[in-house]
Amino acid sequence: MTDFVDETAARLETARTRAASMFRALPEEIHELGRLFEAAGHELALVGGPVRDAVLGRSSADLDFTTSARPDDTEAILRGWTREGAIWDMGREFGTLGGVRDGVKVEITTYRTETYDPTSRKPQVQYGDTLEGDLSRRDFTVNAMAVRLPSLELVDPFDGLGDLARTLLRTPVTPAQSFSDDPLRMMRAVRFVSQLGFRIEDATADAIEQLAERITIVSAERVREELVKLMLGAHPRGGLELLTELGLAAHVLPELPALQLEIDEHHHHKDVYQHTLMVLDQAIDLESPAGSGGPSERPDLVLRLAALMHDVGKPATRRFEEGGVVTFRFHETVGAKMTSKRMRTLTFDKDTTKKVARLVELHLRFHGYVESPWTDSAVRRYVTDAGDLLPQLHRLTRADVTTRNRRKARSLALAYDELEARIDHLATQEEIGKIRPDLDGNRIMQILDLPPGRVVGEAYQHLLELRMEHGPLGEERAIEELRAWWASREQADREV
Repeated sequence: MTDFVDETAARLETARTRAASMFRALPEEIHELGRLFEAAGHELALVGGPVRDAVLGRSSADLDFTTSARPDDTEAILRGWTREGAIWDMGREFGTLGGVRDGVKVEITTYRTETYDPTSRKPQVQYGDTLEGDLSRRDFTVNAMAVRLPSLELVDPFDGLGDLARTLLRTPVTPAQSFSDDPLRMMRAVRFVSQLGFRIEDATADAIEQLAERITIVSAERVREELVKLMLGAHPRGGLELLTELGLAAHVLPELPALQLEIDEHHHHKDVYQHTLMVLDQAIDLESPAGSGGPSERPDLVLRLAALMHDVGKPATRRFEEGGVVTFRFHETVGAKMTSKRMRTLTFDKDTTKKVARLVELHLRFHGYVESPWTDSAVRRYVTDAGDLLPQLHRLTRADVTTRNRRKARSLALAYDELEARIDHLATQEEIGKIRPDLDGNRIMQILDLPPGRVVGEAYQHLLELRMEHGPLGEERAIEELRAWWASREQADREV
């Protein structure tokens, strides 16, 4: 215990020293802004995330301030500070104004106290009188710290600095009050577990579990934003486990706790929930290094979401066959539809939704290769069906191997190595990633003397199938095949 206390004290001192250095290194424009507010008889303080990040030794692009000045006074000071008058006041209703000078952007909000309607997370804003009172309405103690300007005095009424050293998440006021006022804070709590590797204080976790249903009054857009941040964090598995354990997932992502299927006594199928979290971990390990310029960089939201959702169709398709065998036939197809529906509900954009659902649909395709090596035609179809998602499909497929049987895992890895080698070989020969028929639509219309329409599409699809089956045909043979198809089609029409 003594060692833990000593270690925490050392981390506190290191955090204070690091933070003081970063606060002194703030742009001179910020120090000048503090002097302007002080000269006008008002308080100004850097607050929230930027202070937390500075204590953690991280720079922050956001510079959020709070002040005793009312919006009109803030506007007058900002107009002098920006010089060019570059300010914005879209948040004036909530006491917030912003400005920019020489590329330094700031947002300043008047001290606030808030009351909430129990049926809504939108506050009824009232201006406050003290910095400490303003900090008390923040979501967590680690975000309830401030630095006064221009003195650079650290204000920490709720021991946020100590909680940062302990990597602990607590609320400044009682957690029941905090989460009842703004239920989205419950999602933020599990998000911070993912982003920062924090743990949630027991009383705070208990309050989330008791109030989890209140998350339903929050808009889908805000829930999605928090879920995305969680998924892109350094520790998404920890966040997702808490999302499930504390009951939030039942309301925002019910497909996740549904994976906790009862396992039969003979273990004829693996724990799908734990398997899914392991696949997510392994998919993250396979991401390309950030900034590599490759087709799949870290963090890769599409890959991570596909790993999370790849088996959501299993509960709906589970069947107990003779001999106690458990099957999940067509769970990839069912899962793709479920994924699309959930992502639409969470208001994900169409492109992301389409990509994630497609990866879920394709994630089992490789197992057919293991059972019986594919023809070149089947390899071409695999690449064509994956399209631009092929790099992510490679990663997802490899991540989906969680067997403890080393021989089986090794066999699957070698099989996929072989498939990738064949894809690379065909790619050098045929530009496999850009497979097109040997004749385009205009050429088809010219050869068959057809106007644009459905028949041209059918002819194009026929040539594409031949291209898949046999590889490049060359223009001469493609024309022969096209004329033969057209002749057989006319013959069939005459017989009808």
